[in-house]
Amino acid sequence: MLKASEVEITPFVLKDFATSETEHICLEPVGKKELKRLAKKFGLAYDDKHIAFAKNLINVYIKKR
Repeated sequence: MLKASEVEITPFVLKDFATSETEHICLEPVGKKELKRLAKKFGLAYDDKHIAFAKNLINVYIKKR
């Protein structure tokens, strides 16, 4: 049987479990087809202007990271 006094408690630090490879993940640009597929999957209303705006916004965000 294990006693509470025998257990060492330390804070969880994510970086202790992440490698340098996971910190520098390179994201691929998002296409209109993928955004339309996601919108349909989640029942979101959209038109081509919404899709184009979302695509441009996401891709600019990815480039800046």
